[in-house]
Amino acid sequence: MRVLVIGSGGREHALCVAMAGDPAVSALSCTPGNAGTAALAPPPEVPQTTGSMDVSQPKQIAAAARHWAADLVVIGPEVPLVAGAADAVRAAGIACFGPSREAAALEGSKTFAKQVMIAAGVPTAEAVTVASTADLQAALDRFGAPYVVKDDGLAAGKGVLVTEDREAATDHGRTILAGGHCVVVEDYLDGPEVSLFAVTDGTTVLALQPAQDFKRIGDGDTGRNTGGMGAYSPLPWAPPHLVADVMSSVLQPTVDELRRRGTPFTGLLYAGLALTSRGVRVIEFNARFGDPETQVVLPLLITPLAGLLYAAATGRLADHDPLQWRTGAAVAVVVAAPGYPENPRTGQVVHGADGPDVRQASTERAPDGRVLATGGRVLSVVGTGPDLAAARRAAYAAVGTITLGGGQYRTDIAQAAVEGRVRVPWRRERGQRWAQPPGTRRRSPG
Repeated sequence: MRVLVIGSGGREHALCVAMAGDPAVSALSCTPGNAGTAALAPPPEVPQTTGSMDVSQPKQIAAAARHWAADLVVIGPEVPLVAGAADAVRAAGIACFGPSREAAALEGSKTFAKQVMIAAGVPTAEAVTVASTADLQAALDRFGAPYVVKDDGLAAGKGVLVTEDREAATDHGRTILAGGHCVVVEDYLDGPEVSLFAVTDGTTVLALQPAQDFKRIGDGDTGRNTGGMGAYSPLPWAPPHLVADVMSSVLQPTVDELRRRGTPFTGLLYAGLALTSRGVRVIEFNARFGDPETQVVLPLLITPLAGLLYAAATGRLADHDPLQWRTGAAVAVVVAAPGYPENPRTGQVVHGADGPDVRQASTERAPDGRVLATGGRVLSVVGTGPDLAAARRAAYAAVGTITLGGGQYRTDIAQAAVEGRVRVPWRRERGQRWAQPPGTRRRSPG
């Protein structure tokens, strides 16, 4: 099987590493790729285009897949999915892992996602969508602090602000409105967050292993939101039936609702969850593998990845064997450029980027062979081990081998979990209803 991966980040490097080990894969390519993917999955030569692939152009992606004679196209980022790249690839007669443009609106519009969740009976935070400053102020009054203000459209993981500061919430909302997007204001959800991936062919759903990521730039969840500064899996503190509960209350109902609407979702359904005092609540949906969670989930997956994704892309997931997982844990630590996320400085030489535990993201190879930083999140370093503590030690030991002038990374990825300090504000036995402890109220982290 010839597999073409679309994208250029750490997620795509992780996908390539996983599929390179699949015996069913005879050829592997990634475009536009980065310095890490280039050695493992060199980009295809496409005479019809010049320069790097523009992932926002579905016709370019379809042309590249057709010219390279791909058997399967795996679309990594959200931008091409929302633009309709999966539709263009399928129209060219090539199997594609990724939802249609209409189904990808589950990530492209938070308002649409809320509508789907309401129709499917999926638990989520109460929210309103506003298109004016006056309505923004009314919504902030309605929900109160902590304020949760979101960009309704794509924002690369940086469109959410959770704050006690009314002025900051107002300014964030006004900035979104000025950019031509609507604003979603919603209730705040308490409890730890969980990322859960599910592979689906539009009918059958197979859940992967849950992970937790870290969105803030600074230790202790301080500073601005980012695309993600690290992750770990599995979650030793998670309730034992979490995946089964989310499958029955969130993932399968959502897939069923989209199929009922005539827009079946084929690809990777990512549920961002909050484990609140009232049970599981969906914070958001994404229509693709998350970054950096992919970097910690895939190293633990024994099941060959390319075969799994091809089964989903061709509607044969019901015939696929149950997923198999390695014991142990994985931790990923993101190394970011100085100035990220506001104003990342690029062009620095990155030493140690070609290590086996590194998943490169914003990098390119200079003519002299050196790796250069080209963006904010430059790379992630993945550590694995028999337990979370060992995986964390391995990850930070590997971070110590990376040199990036002015680079920054968090020092507390997975620390609270290792120390047993993550608390879920509810407990239940399988088959019981959610119980709300006295005196709790609905809140949400955005």
